[in-house]
Amino acid sequence: MEYVLQTKDLTKMYGKKAAVSGVDLHVKQGDIYGLIGKNGAGKTTLIRMVAGMANPSSGNIRLFDEEELDKQRRRTGTMIENPAVYMNMTARQNLKYYCCLLGMKSENEIDEMLHLVGLIDTGKKKVKNFSLGMKQRLAIAIALMGNPEFLMLDEPMNGLDPTGIKEIRELILKLNQEKHLTILISSHILGELSKIATRYGVINNGQLIEEFSNQELIERCESRLELKVDNTEKAAEILKNMLGAESYTIVDEGTIHIEKNFQDKIGKINTELATHGVTVFFSSIIGEDLEAYFMQLMSRTYYSIT
Repeated sequence: MEYVLQTKDLTKMYGKKAAVSGVDLHVKQGDIYGLIGKNGAGKTTLIRMVAGMANPSSGNIRLFDEEELDKQRRRTGTMIENPAVYMNMTARQNLKYYCCLLGMKSENEIDEMLHLVGLIDTGKKKVKNFSLGMKQRLAIAIALMGNPEFLMLDEPMNGLDPTGIKEIRELILKLNQEKHLTILISSHILGELSKIATRYGVINNGQLIEEFSNQELIERCESRLELKVDNTEKAAEILKNMLGAESYTIVDEGTIHIEKNFQDKIGKINTELATHGVTVFFSSIIGEDLEAYFMQLMSRTYYSIT
């Protein structure tokens, strides 16, 4: 089994407006999949359909390579929007309540879960007195009851302070690496997801713009030296002798990107090209940070179904 979740042309209409439109999503087993999009982009609606909390208008969903969703959803844990926790109960009482709902009676499992999410020492403290980060960790613990293989978290870092974000980030990594859970996280904060995600899907106006791996994201945002020259072929030969064939890419006629081994050789590169009769019209280090790249993707024009 390669994919834990696949969707095909998944669409959700509210009247004439498409909240989700023709989405083909692919979450591989073992992924921490970051579903990135602005507020209102369709992230929550998509997760709700996968979890069975909303019916698709059209399209297909496959979980664990099966289309029989009722059975496969039992292998999935979900935390959507406001965590469903009882404020006048303790963390232990909340978990015990959900154990009863699921037909589970093991006190040891409750202790294990509280320890896993870092709430084992909260004792008789009621949830209403928890920090937001503690409430989020309790909500994740509830989603983990029943030992799911696939976990979907909707904006788990939203509104948290830096300490709370770090705690959730470390918990997600622990669940993925130690418990071998496949995890889908929706968020509008690419900078935070980039610290843990192995793969991304970018959604805007209900449409999935692109999917890419973390390595592809790093390569796209990596700094490079852009050269505009009058003789691309000759310049490429000189750069090959100087830096090696794997260090540069010919983008188009007249434009070359140098990705490796250039940081301490920029002046020498320009001098060497000029010495051999290649005119350099433009030489500049280019690249984008993660947030800038995300905004560039969001600036693409997509239209919802009307």
